Amino acid sequence: MAYLALYRMFRSTGLDEVVRQEHIVTVLKNQIQTGRIGHAYLFCGPRGTGKTSIAKIFAAAINCDSPKNGSPCGKCARCVALKDPSNLDITEIDAASNNGVDEMRDLREKVQYPPVAGKYKVFIIDEVHMLSPGAFNALLKTLEEPPTHAVFILATTESQKIPATILSRCMRFDFKLIPQSDLENRLKFVFDSIGKTYDDEAISAIARAGAGSVRDMLSVADTCASYTSGKLTYADVTAVLGNTDFSAVAELCKGILEGNAGLAFERTEAFLAAGKSVGMLLKDVMNFLNALAVAKTCRDGKAILAFPDDMYAKVLAVAKNTDGHRLLRVTEIFAEVETDLKYSAAPRILFETAVLKSSMPQADYDIEALIARVAELEKRIAEGNFPQNAGGRVEVSAPAPTPVPVAAPVQEPKEEEDETKGLIAPPDEDQTGGNAYFDGFNKPQEPPQTAAPRPVKTVNRGDSKATFGGFLRSIRKVAKNGVLLTLCMDLDGVYEDGVFTLYTTSDTIYRSLTKPEHTALIAQAFEEIGVGEGEFAIRLKGKPSDDFQKRVNEIKTTFEGVKIEIK
Repeated sequence: MAYLALYRMFRSTGLDEVVRQEHIVTVLKNQIQTGRIGHAYLFCGPRGTGKTSIAKIFAAAINCDSPKNGSPCGKCARCVALKDPSNLDITEIDAASNNGVDEMRDLREKVQYPPVAGKYKVFIIDEVHMLSPGAFNALLKTLEEPPTHAVFILATTESQKIPATILSRCMRFDFKLIPQSDLENRLKFVFDSIGKTYDDEAISAIARAGAGSVRDMLSVADTCASYTSGKLTYADVTAVLGNTDFSAVAELCKGILEGNAGLAFERTEAFLAAGKSVGMLLKDVMNFLNALAVAKTCRDGKAILAFPDDMYAKVLAVAKNTDGHRLLRVTEIFAEVETDLKYSAAPRILFETAVLKSSMPQADYDIEALIARVAELEKRIAEGNFPQNAGGRVEVSAPAPTPVPVAAPVQEPKEEEDETKGLIAPPDEDQTGGNAYFDGFNKPQEPPQTAAPRPVKTVNRGDSKATFGGFLRSIRKVAKNGVLLTLCMDLDGVYEDGVFTLYTTSDTIYRSLTKPEHTALIAQAFEEIGVGEGEFAIRLKGKPSDDFQKRVNEIKTTFEGVKIEIK
């Protein structure tokens, strides 16, 4: 006897053997037991979920003399007769190759003949969405009012292509993808039946490759069973599927997520130079990014992924050092590439561009990329590893110096835990010749002695540059907030009538700075440099001050009736 593929060998013969789809099986069982058989059914859903198998079981069950729990007995005279290939009581039609008007007219004539062996004449039309508009019209009236002995079962993977006039005449059942746990149980049953030994990780990998389809899973399993005569391992399944070496993909994704464009591009070139398909490499990268998301967000990530211990350890190590927003943005970039690859004449360049874009967050202006960069900045500030901006100098860190002095000589505060411990306070302007926040250090400074309190150094009133530099140094220590510090860096500071005024042209920044929590921190920062309450203000450029508006109102009152224009 010729060899049968596993998906044909283990096709379900009874409703009890169907994997999941309980919502459909229950309805069909009840109809068989009560004899309330409809004249037209529509089975729609993804491939490999049991549409055709259930259609055949149902067709045999409604013709069986004594069905058992909704399934044909297989022993009565009618069941034996229906197994004969020459019997025409159950007819299966492939609409993909019989999609014309003539075929449907021929079907309409055959419907009129009564069944030979059974009670019903059943027509199973597979891939019914492939019928032409004319064929649908030819089938329409027969489908609505067929003879009492005729039953139509239509199966399709694309129900949206079926005309509404056909849909309204059918009892519709939507099939669902099969959960991985059920696929694994079914595959273990199949391998146990044929005597194939296996590792649990190999079973999980095959079930995952099936992507919810029993037929796809069994097709992969058929190849894997022939790959080795011994025990089937995870490495065997990986070799059959053509996946890239897991460790190498982990290094590629690690380089991308850490912003190491050189390492990421080198790994990509090595894969493609070895003849790796761009589509397969993209699939491997997407699968690894998905594994990172599972490991980072799920408590039982190891059980969900079902990876071997050494592989899951690599995933977990990368996930712990990855920001969630960064991971989301990188996944979005590669998901867009997956769509664009279908229409690209240069898939290699498209993929390499995505690698560079995802590994260079400073060149990405997407909101998720910006949030990830701010989070990384806050992390570095908290760790005392703040990057310098001048001339591309390397980052410098050192033990914390004495706290910045306040408005009058005070006693040293009690020693307590401080989030700024490990940071170096920026030098004064007279030491750098410019804005102390933006100018880098030529060399690390020795921390000053802390034996005695130092006198307060207040800023020079009227010197806008010195006051603004002192404010930035102070806000960094007081706020401990990378977002507020970033907002303040873009402000303009000037003295107006003895009041130091911070100006911004952005209404969004102005509203953020004037929030009560931010206003309190800004006031505390000014107090640290000797600028008290009422000696500073925050204003939006183009918005008149309260004092100015008051004077305008006085002029309007004094010179009532005179037209006054404000420019």
